[in-house]
Amino acid sequence: MTFKNYALLSTALAGLLTVSSAMAQEAASPAAPADDATEVVVTGFRKSLASALKNKKNDTRVSDGISSEDLGKFPSENIAEAIQRIPGVQMANVNGRGATISIRGLGPQYAMTTVNGQSFASADFNDGFRYDIIQTELASSIQVYKSPTADMDAGGLAGTVNIETVHPLDKKGRELVVSVKGQKSNNAKGGITPKASISYVDQFDGGKLGVFLGANYQELSDRADYLFMDRWFTSANTDGTTLYTPRRIRYRRIDRDTLRQQFNVAVQYRPVAGLELGLSAIHSKDNTRYDTIQQVFLFSQSNITTQDSDGLTALKTTQTNYTAENNRQLETRNLSSEALTGTVKWTGFDNWTLKGVLHYTQGKAYLTEEAAILGINIASSTLDMSDPNDIKFTTSNDLSDAASYDSALLTRNEYPDGAQHANISDEVAAQFDATRWIDMGILSSVSFGGKVKRDTLSRYSTRRDLDGSLSAANTPASPVSTTIVDNFLDGADTVDRTWAVPDIIAYRAALAASGIDVPTVFDPTGSYSVSRNISSVYAMANLKGDVFNVPFHGNLGIRYEDTKQLVNGYLASGSNPVNSNVSLVTGTYSTPTDYDNVLPSANFVFNLTPDLLIRAAAAKVLVRPILDTNSNLATTISTGTNSDGVTVNTIALGAATLKPLTANQFDLGIEWYYGDGNGLSLSGFLKDVKNGTYSSLVCPASFDGTALSTNSDGDCVSTTGAIYDITETKNDTSVVKIKGFEINWQQSFDHWLPVKGFGVTSNYTHVEPSSKGTSGFHLANLSENTFNATGYWENKTFSARLSANYRSAYTQTSAESFFAREGHTIRGRTLYDLTLGYNINSRLSASFGALNITNEKEEAYKDIASRWQMTSVTGSSYYISLQYKM
Repeated sequence: MTFKNYALLSTALAGLLTVSSAMAQEAASPAAPADDATEVVVTGFRKSLASALKNKKNDTRVSDGISSEDLGKFPSENIAEAIQRIPGVQMANVNGRGATISIRGLGPQYAMTTVNGQSFASADFNDGFRYDIIQTELASSIQVYKSPTADMDAGGLAGTVNIETVHPLDKKGRELVVSVKGQKSNNAKGGITPKASISYVDQFDGGKLGVFLGANYQELSDRADYLFMDRWFTSANTDGTTLYTPRRIRYRRIDRDTLRQQFNVAVQYRPVAGLELGLSAIHSKDNTRYDTIQQVFLFSQSNITTQDSDGLTALKTTQTNYTAENNRQLETRNLSSEALTGTVKWTGFDNWTLKGVLHYTQGKAYLTEEAAILGINIASSTLDMSDPNDIKFTTSNDLSDAASYDSALLTRNEYPDGAQHANISDEVAAQFDATRWIDMGILSSVSFGGKVKRDTLSRYSTRRDLDGSLSAANTPASPVSTTIVDNFLDGADTVDRTWAVPDIIAYRAALAASGIDVPTVFDPTGSYSVSRNISSVYAMANLKGDVFNVPFHGNLGIRYEDTKQLVNGYLASGSNPVNSNVSLVTGTYSTPTDYDNVLPSANFVFNLTPDLLIRAAAAKVLVRPILDTNSNLATTISTGTNSDGVTVNTIALGAATLKPLTANQFDLGIEWYYGDGNGLSLSGFLKDVKNGTYSSLVCPASFDGTALSTNSDGDCVSTTGAIYDITETKNDTSVVKIKGFEINWQQSFDHWLPVKGFGVTSNYTHVEPSSKGTSGFHLANLSENTFNATGYWENKTFSARLSANYRSAYTQTSAESFFAREGHTIRGRTLYDLTLGYNINSRLSASFGALNITNEKEEAYKDIASRWQMTSVTGSSYYISLQYKM
């Protein structure tokens, strides 16, 4: 469907809605008062929906949002899970938790996130903003802007998500809210985890001074299980097709324990008429401990026998005489983000509004890992993938038998093995905005301003490894723990449910008893920094008038941004004598880049009637190259060994001169607002994306003076047999078109049903990317179809909400997922959540929530739907909460 067709469809719908509106007015009972609909009193969830719909109607931009009317409450457990219910927004899970979002088919790294209109530094600057560090109580409302205005910061190629916090002078008097919550994930070990929050808002000095204080504490435990094939052997069939044979299957279980803290302070002061001062501070912390346990089965191509094949995949195979690695990895991820913002607003001059902002934000992450790896010989095994819903894998070994891991039987025995990363991102900014109210013809006002900011990203890496295998003196008497994995995959597939795991505590004790202190060594090839100085100015005309007797309002603007970037890194070669996995520093390098962009924008709303409008927008948008797994601005190298003792070098080639991604985008939609909180809208959109980045595995003729070639297994190797996994990132020279449409319907059923309080809010989004040819830009995590619906019922005492969230299949590569080294496609699925509420009295309320109530698992396939690639189980979770408000 072309964009022109969307426009025609919107026009046709406008006509239909106009006729429907007229017929509805004629059919109304003459005895009924004209304002009956406006007398319906709405509270709670319905009030939040009505408020969000009102904001959408009044906004000149293309936007959608969620509003939380009750301080300290939010209609979803997780901010990312709440945002995904907005049309055009998709959520991505990271190990089972909602963590990042995509807008209109573009991945997390292409969306911009702001808090009160200013940047909020992500603690871990990989793969876009991580929402799991922000607790829901921070937000009083969330708005997604899909078409920008010239006064907004550039950087949201897909769109901008703005999280608005509480403004104390906007509240009505004093308010204190205390809430507690207990949560349990079905598959997680341990019991119920607690959460507590308190927030206070008040006004002083006759309403001139407003103060808000908020504090949140949360503990959270969950678990994610994975069975997946991360590598394949390939061979050519006689008809030219390719046969895929299993090469490496993995069991993987991740247990996570999280401690979160958040503090939020806001002060507003209006000392005299026309002057407003503001100061806000936010601090969020997320400390998570990962216990990752894996069994990795490394099949040998020469020892695989195919029992059954469909010509494209070896469905049933037997394997003999190969190595399995029992790998346990303990990780800590200590993340924090904070921001301090000062604002001043002056309206004391006639027809002028002046604003100033000083802003600072910083994100920190300290990531550590230590692993123990035990290798044993597997005599034989059988793998049956003929039914993707029931993968069958059995081995001749009893993996839960500790005797199998006797030190004398181990083919690999390593500890410790791991890296440590200290990441810091920060930004300091100063902004000035001015608006002059003119009211001259169609020109109602002009706005102009500028902003200067400096942001930096830096990473300092170290490694802590014990070279080679352990000796008998520093190997524990029993290398595996008495605690074993149980109930793996929660009954899915036919595989081992239990196995023994390496005892890292015992390894630590054995090393200490042997007097061995494994040093922490600086890793130059994993360390780098990026700094940017960005200057911008803008001008915007705000317009209001009539076209053929149709009222309209909107804006035309232009923004100019100049970016000066510097990437600093280390030159390194050879091996550090203390740790052969780390190179020695031979020098440093600096790569400067300078570019500027002119970004025009236009947004218009045409009111066909007071409640029926057409919205149109056009803009040029951009996102700068960022440090993530798609765009490695500095070259990074990590070195390790596989089960055969072969050195494996994992290299991401630097791309310091990547160009920013830009897109010309267009929006056209029609919106009908009828009754209080009811609305129906249809909008179409088109994006032409240039300079899209993509990453691919390459095997150059040489790297760092070492000659390379591809061997029979498809690995890139040196003459000594060392493996080189090299990833290269480039700009795509072609233009990728993204088009689609969104439908949003919000409806109260009070006039349709004898029982009041029922309603629904729902949306459907379709996104269609154009053919990408062979140049490589990959729209990862793109579901062409997404659907969200929440049915609700509530009265003054009780409430119930059932939500369904569907997203169709989407592809990933190794840049987006650890589980997709050779690419895979996540199957479409629907998740269901339930919330029940009870207002005990006017101050005290209780709620019960159930997430993923049908225990949906996540599944993936490789290229074709019949070729299984992954099964993941995270299970359901439940919570009970109490809130006291006074």
